[in-house]
Amino acid sequence: MASKVSLRAKGKTTKGSKAESEGSVGKCVKEWSTWTMKKAKVITHYGFIPLIIIIGMNTDPKPSLYQLLSPV
Repeated sequence: MASKVSLRAKGKTTKGSKAESEGSVGKCVKEWSTWTMKKAKVITHYGFIPLIIIIGMNTDPKPSLYQLLSPV
């Protein structure tokens, strides 16, 4: 049978000090990534159409704004 490997640190440690710091880092990373994704979603939502208009205005034939926005 295979023996179990323990990932505990040897020696005296204060109760939960290392586990709490690792947990808080993981929690901080999770909160930061959630916050970043929410902001990216808002930026993408409100920035996509203006980006397409700006790219379209800078193309070689130089269409007018009406030509860019018309569905035809």
